[in-house]
Amino acid sequence: MRTRPPGRRARAALALTALLGGTALTGSPAPAATAAAGPIAVQYRTSAAGATADQSEPWLKVRNTGSAPVQLSQVKIRYYFKADAPDTAYRFACSWAVVGCAAVTGTFGTLPQPTGTADRYLEIGFTPSAGTLAPGADTGDLQLRFHRADWRTVRQSDDYSFGATRTSYADWDKVTARLAGATVWGAGPGGDEPTDPTDPADPPGEGGQTLFDDFDYASHTDPGLAAHGWRVRSDAGGPGVPGATWDPSKVTFSSSGGNSVMDLETSTAGTGASTTHTEILTRSMKFAYGTYAARVRFSDAPVSGPDGDRVVQTFFTINDLKAPMADDYAEYDFEYLPNGGWGEPSSILYTTSWETYAPDPWQAVNQHSESRRSFAGWHDLVVTIDDSGITYYVDGSHFGTHDAAYLPERPMSINFNQWLIDLEGQPSTTPRAYHQQVDYVLHVKDEVLTPAQVAAKIDAFRASGTSFVDEVPAP
Repeated sequence: MRTRPPGRRARAALALTALLGGTALTGSPAPAATAAAGPIAVQYRTSAAGATADQSEPWLKVRNTGSAPVQLSQVKIRYYFKADAPDTAYRFACSWAVVGCAAVTGTFGTLPQPTGTADRYLEIGFTPSAGTLAPGADTGDLQLRFHRADWRTVRQSDDYSFGATRTSYADWDKVTARLAGATVWGAGPGGDEPTDPTDPADPPGEGGQTLFDDFDYASHTDPGLAAHGWRVRSDAGGPGVPGATWDPSKVTFSSSGGNSVMDLETSTAGTGASTTHTEILTRSMKFAYGTYAARVRFSDAPVSGPDGDRVVQTFFTINDLKAPMADDYAEYDFEYLPNGGWGEPSSILYTTSWETYAPDPWQAVNQHSESRRSFAGWHDLVVTIDDSGITYYVDGSHFGTHDAAYLPERPMSINFNQWLIDLEGQPSTTPRAYHQQVDYVLHVKDEVLTPAQVAAKIDAFRASGTSFVDEVPAP
């Protein structure tokens, strides 16, 4: 069991402590307009020093001034500027970087409280491939630039972070740096608080409120499904095969081993139009910290027809991506690929914790664990989320633990789906159908349960004849 999780500020401090090998922060994060001092510093120079320019060129270096290694994927740098007009759009580019431009990300944000010199910011981040910065080391050049989408002249002279005289690298406190969410360098303009004072994923009150569903329904049209907060997907779109449909009628219910079981069927005859995917999800995004569990039956082969399709069978939690590389996105997956896919040639089970992603061009910030073997048959899947990180279990055994940097910042839905990555694994036009089954789902808010405690809780519900309970409050 865990106590109420602290807010984002405290979680950032805990994550920062872990990243720095146990060196704790002292006091609260510095308020806006007060320079933060911490284990990293940022140096700046510009290679476009004019009051106006075709593009702004903030070149940066990140230095590790502490005594412990720093994971660059946990570092975010903000360069603040004033948009030339309220509706002006900007584009980011990396010209050259010692760590490699592929390891550098750039996204734009809007300040909630604009000032005379800043209403936007460019946030620079790093993917895990950027590696670790040793004590005393720096990243070397990050030769960055951004420009107006219409390529009209950029006015820099009124930008908060711009320094016209800074033509060689030196420490620059008009950019900020955050490590694991805590501001550790620089002073932002008045409209940029170091950390968000509110956090919708901070669960109020005591823990232990539970969702349990034994999936005892007659069909996908059973009114109990909607009454219990579920939605069977019918709307078009990804993921999966272009042109495929999400067919609610292929989510069915039956009895197996004395228990009610939900079945998701995915089928194809080798074309997008003939492909059907299946998904069921909670209507509400109200789940965050605590324990999630499900008993799921994966299958390696179709019930008939040729095998080989790149099918994905899942149990996961997720919220919506508000914008490419948005930092409040969260997703925690069990994904079984019986026939491989995503570069894998054969069976693999992934567990993945997501910080964020961008769909086009594709960028992803996540951490995963995997096992390359068949997982056909029934499996007990458990994932726990608390301030220390995210831990996955399969059949009572530890499968992987992921870092606190990937903790959720907004509540999520609970989902099961089965879909095909593409049709390249099996080009046959002979019909075939794959099945994934689900025995139950459980969420216990704000409590970390062991797999044995999960099993005991399920047994107690069934012994009492309880097939459904939902005590988890709406956000």
